Amino acid sequence: MGELQERIAFITGGASGMGRATALLMASEGATVIVADLDETGAKSVVSEIEEAGGHGLAMALDVTDTSAVEECCRAVDDKFGRLDIAFANAGTPGATGNEVTREQYDLSVGINLTGAYYTAQAAIPLLRKSQHTGSILFTSSTAGLVGSHLSPLYSASKGGVVMLAKSLALNLAPEIRVNVICPGPIDTPMLPKFWSRESNDDIDQRLDAWVEKDIPLRRRGKPEEIAQAALFLASDRASFITGVALPVDGGFVAK
Repeated sequence: MGELQERIAFITGGASGMGRATALLMASEGATVIVADLDETGAKSVVSEIEEAGGHGLAMALDVTDTSAVEECCRAVDDKFGRLDIAFANAGTPGATGNEVTREQYDLSVGINLTGAYYTAQAAIPLLRKSQHTGSILFTSSTAGLVGSHLSPLYSASKGGVVMLAKSLALNLAPEIRVNVICPGPIDTPMLPKFWSRESNDDIDQRLDAWVEKDIPLRRRGKPEEIAQAALFLASDRASFITGVALPVDGGFVAK
């Protein structure tokens, strides 16, 4: 019997990277997983993987910057399942680099990373209160939400906001719902090269490897599956006395 048997999990940004890995792992542990993503084709592909492995999933197209669409998705989940047990606000973007960004770039970064996370949680809370278990909200932030990013102050600002959102909701929603946030370091996903080389892809792998060797104590990039394991733990009953935690999964980067 899996750790998430008969649980209903909702994951934004679930079509690739850390979201995909988490969806597959949670499904393998017995959860029915709603995979929501702007990339509907990718979301359907993940659900196909889940079903081929004997699990249960549902794909939804979702732009988390559209608060009405977030609310509509959660209404559809309520109509179909009548509850949620886990809500994972994982959708994110590296956004613009540097100190001078346009208002459009600012709105997009904050809209996906922070506003989208806020309204995903807000829409999910009534459904989580219907859970027979203690409901669990998870957010994806970043080590850049714990320490400053020299590449993008805007990214740090949006991800730092997610950390404080999670901590505040943990206080606000206890004891009914637990709220925690994962802060990944360099994870080998399609987003990592975009974060490190928004303007040029020249020698990106070499530059990334050099930075990892210099600044990551474990001297390697993380794997999406390692974020998924952290998410599984925090969503499961094994973490029943854990709320308000910002957990770095970063190879030791913020320990320095």
